[in-house]
Amino acid sequence: MKLSQKLLLTEPHVCPWWLAYTFDNPFRRLFHKPEKIFEPHLKKGMTAVDIGCGMGYFSIAMAGMVGESGKVVSVDIQQKMLDILQKRANNAGVLHRIHPHCSSSDVIGLTPHSADLALAFWMVHEVPQIEMFVNEIFTLLRPGGKFLLVEPKIHVPPELFQQINDSAVQSGFVVLEQPRIALSHAAWFFKA
Repeated sequence: MKLSQKLLLTEPHVCPWWLAYTFDNPFRRLFHKPEKIFEPHLKKGMTAVDIGCGMGYFSIAMAGMVGESGKVVSVDIQQKMLDILQKRANNAGVLHRIHPHCSSSDVIGLTPHSADLALAFWMVHEVPQIEMFVNEIFTLLRPGGKFLLVEPKIHVPPELFQQINDSAVQSGFVVLEQPRIALSHAAWFFKA
């Protein structure tokens, strides 16, 4: 493997929990403001799923947005990430709205038709079977549900992002928009 491949992590990988501190910190709000990213799609009372939630940057913000009548299912394959998320959510006063779920690397494992919104932020490029993954997200959402796909430009070239987009459309999703999100390729999808 070339050094450039190691640095850009172009081979299948999973971000180790300790590396998440480099991008899951207060400075991230300068680039990724959850309220701006999710408005007007995420509303009070909704059930949202944060897939690849890491240490909870988006899960905690989403828990604030869904209010007391909503919930956030925070999914990760690393229990250490979920443990840190729970501590952070407790400190933020939203732990009662967050339901951590440790999944396997190839199956999310949630109840079909149980969510209104799904987020996959900077993680789909780490999934071994992208088509199966996107199909499972489609099944997870209720009719009318929305899915936000965001991938980092440093790891995901435009061609790969388009392939992921095409997989979502083949699963049954309709592209709503391609918002501008810093350092990222992004698309909102709708389940008709």
